[in-house]
Amino acid sequence: MDRRPARRRIAAAATATAVLAAGTFALGAGVAGADPASKGGKHAKPVTKTQVLALFDQWNAALQTGDPEKVADLYAKDAVLLPTVSNQVRTDRAGIVDYFEHFLQNKPKGAKIESVVNVLDRDTVIDTGVYEFALTDHGTGEKSTVKARYTYAYEKQPNGKWLIVNHHSSKMPQG
Repeated sequence: MDRRPARRRIAAAATATAVLAAGTFALGAGVAGADPASKGGKHAKPVTKTQVLALFDQWNAALQTGDPEKVADLYAKDAVLLPTVSNQVRTDRAGIVDYFEHFLQNKPKGAKIESVVNVLDRDTVIDTGVYEFALTDHGTGEKSTVKARYTYAYEKQPNGKWLIVNHHSSKMPQG
C-alpha cells in the first residue's frame, strides 16, 4: 500500500489548520487593538496620552461648577466609585450624585502630581497616579489639602464620549 496520498492529505490538513489558526489569531489580535466593529468605528484613531489626561481636566472642571449632576454625567450608568472621603462604595448614579453633593460643599479643586496612562485599546484607558485637592470647610472656611492615590478607568461610548467606569481614590497613608 502506497502511503504518499495519505501523507499529502495529512500535509494538506496540517497546512489548512495552520492557515485557520493564523486567521483566528489575526482576528483575536484585531479584537485587542484594531477591530473594525469596535465602538470607535473602523477609522478611529488611537487615543493619546494627552487626550486621556484631558479627561481629568474635564472632570475637575465639572467639580468647579458645584453641580453634582454634572459630575455624575461623566460616569457610566454602571460605574463604580470608591471615593476619597467616604467609606461607602458607590455603584449607581444616585450614589455617585449623593457623594458629590457632600464632597462639593468643600469646594474641591484637584491637581495631579503624578500620572501614568495605560491605553488598553482604542476604547479603554486607565489613568492612575497621585493627585491633591484643595478643600475649604463649608462650616468654618478653614482650608486644607488632601493628597490621594487615584485610578480612573474610562471607556469610550458608542457616541464617542469617554465615561468613567471605575474611579478609585484613597488618601495617602500617613508617615
